[in-house]
Amino acid sequence: MPAWTTPDPVALHAGTQPDRIACVDLATGRRWTYAALDEAIQRAVGVLETGYGIEQGQRIATLARNSADLLILQQAAMRLGAIFVPLNWRLASAERQAILADCDPVLLLHDTVLETVLPKGCTPIEVTAFAAAVEAQVLAPRRPLPASDAPSIILYTSGTSGRPKGVVVTEANAFATAVNFGVLGRVGNASVFLCDAPMFHVIGLITSLRPPLLQGGTVLISSGFDAGVTNRRLADPALGITHYFCVPQMARMLRDHTDFAPAHLTSLTAIFTGGAPNPAADILWWLAQGVRMADGFGMTEAGTVLGMPVEADRITGKAGSAGLPAPMIGLRIVDGYGRDVATDEPGEIWLSSPSITPGYWNRPEETARAFTADGWFRTGDIARRDKEGFVTLVDRLKDMFISGGENVYPVEIEMALLDHPDIAEAAVIGIADERWGEIGRAFVVLKSGCVLDPGDLASHCGERIARYKVPKEFLLTDALPRTASGKIQKHILRSWTAPAGQT
Repeated sequence: MPAWTTPDPVALHAGTQPDRIACVDLATGRRWTYAALDEAIQRAVGVLETGYGIEQGQRIATLARNSADLLILQQAAMRLGAIFVPLNWRLASAERQAILADCDPVLLLHDTVLETVLPKGCTPIEVTAFAAAVEAQVLAPRRPLPASDAPSIILYTSGTSGRPKGVVVTEANAFATAVNFGVLGRVGNASVFLCDAPMFHVIGLITSLRPPLLQGGTVLISSGFDAGVTNRRLADPALGITHYFCVPQMARMLRDHTDFAPAHLTSLTAIFTGGAPNPAADILWWLAQGVRMADGFGMTEAGTVLGMPVEADRITGKAGSAGLPAPMIGLRIVDGYGRDVATDEPGEIWLSSPSITPGYWNRPEETARAFTADGWFRTGDIARRDKEGFVTLVDRLKDMFISGGENVYPVEIEMALLDHPDIAEAAVIGIADERWGEIGRAFVVLKSGCVLDPGDLASHCGERIARYKVPKEFLLTDALPRTASGKIQKHILRSWTAPAGQT
């Protein structure tokens, strides 16, 4: 049987609804109907083919902030069968070079002065120059699209363990994620998405773009997140934003900003959150303001996995849960022997879905370890599923520690700490202890202007979680190390020690 060819929703909607607005670049005010976006992508194909000799399977990297030009480039690469590799522009030069050496691109699109040595044979081009070349280029002839199971995108993981690796994303993977989030998030032809999450991350490049484009909706692309600007955009009836996806830290910045006006967020279906744990108290706070907040769970390797319903009563009753499995997701929760656990028992999430990556770029051994013999993807995430099927994330398997013979999941402790009115952020790790084997060490960031005695936190936690879970050490810090997607870098925390006078 021949391989399924790559879907091309932009080309489809250029025929079915050519005059509908497909994309707006908010930084420049440029707008594209579906017909215009389809033609821009095809002109970009010509630029890549005739201007740079790009061939199928070659990598095209980017080091640039969000713009519609990145979307056009990615879609053109897809039509050519080339592989799009967006780099985190926040990385240090040495980190960028390591990733560039790994993916070995032939072209690098950038928007600032390069401070990175490029691999041999890699040609740099500025975003503005690429956009001008696309405008001047004639339409390239249409060719059959590549197979949907071929590598189309490589997304390098955020590096919570300190070593980013390239996750291969096929067009079949991206299409399945568009369907999965589209169903859970009620995406339709009238949907308008605001994308200000970085497009080097799965939330920005896949979840915020593919569902609306699949349905023939509209994407508004922002160069980056700014709490004040985003608040004003979400409240602007002329923009009519229906869907906004962010990490919990971004949501916190929105509500803390002086321009936060929940009464004006009338067009929103919901604010969708993922990428990090979202405390139930925060979700309920948003509901009290009249704004639905639908938490979920996804991975670079799997796209959208879980999502909460957007009905306020269901969110209220299940606040803190990551929701139900998406329609194209097969999900098991298993013990250490691969056996399905009972309802409400913790276990590792295993997945099966057309959204699952085929593996990691240049890492066959890590790819093999990620899958079971019968093809289930091991997520490394611990969760519980209740009798109604709702799944609540407990922790990362690698972050669990054993204290006095008991399994301890740091996220449970972190949620208890975040229930304290003076605490803004919290992170917990396990450290070696002669008596208990391992004990918890908590890092706490206070809200602005608050003063707190770390010694009082043990009793606070003891009222909410079992005694053996209560950390033995509480350390105050000004900030927690995070990746660009908001995930706490616990490998960095393991190198931090207690300042004098703290316990």
